[in-house]
Amino acid sequence: MVTTTPVALPAEVRWHGRGGQGVVTASRLLATAALRGGFFPQSLPDFGAERSGAPIAAYTRVGDSPPTMRGPVTNPALVLILDPSLIGSVDVLEGVLPGAAVVVNSTRSPENERDRLGRSDIVICTIDGTAIGEELIGRPLPNVPMLGALLTVYPIVDLETMTDAVRAQLGEIFSERVVNGNIAALQRGNELARSVGQGGIQ
Repeated sequence: MVTTTPVALPAEVRWHGRGGQGVVTASRLLATAALRGGFFPQSLPDFGAERSGAPIAAYTRVGDSPPTMRGPVTNPALVLILDPSLIGSVDVLEGVLPGAAVVVNSTRSPENERDRLGRSDIVICTIDGTAIGEELIGRPLPNVPMLGALLTVYPIVDLETMTDAVRAQLGEIFSERVVNGNIAALQRGNELARSVGQGGIQ
């Protein structure tokens, strides 16, 4: 069992990463899964520097009615950090309130990342999404493994719905082999995620 954060709608999610890590794709996949789950989603990229390796952000909103707000998510209930080197150089926790959840692509333990982030009032989840992507997709892409991890701490939809969304959206672009690798990476991320929060490490 993993420490979870209650999902209250509308839910706002912010993604931090670097160009080439699949930040925008992950936001869209979450929105696709939310739509399949019967919700009203919105996925917005933050088009600043688009070059490979540059810090970028994306935003996902999920509600039980169509979102009325557009633009950046300022008070996210969930933050996903695809590149841990952004911690300390980008304010990844800007606007994050107590009780929120943060998923970090990291080889460190959730306790270590909690110390680095300096917040004991939020749930911290870690997963080595880069290694999972390298093994199962053939590229060091952490985005889909992190989708699996986020469901353990912030279950907006169930794993089956997310799997269907990954299969449907990526199946329009990639070969069956690549799609199956991504689905395996999604499930691996869900299985290996570890978190720490008020209830202790899980």
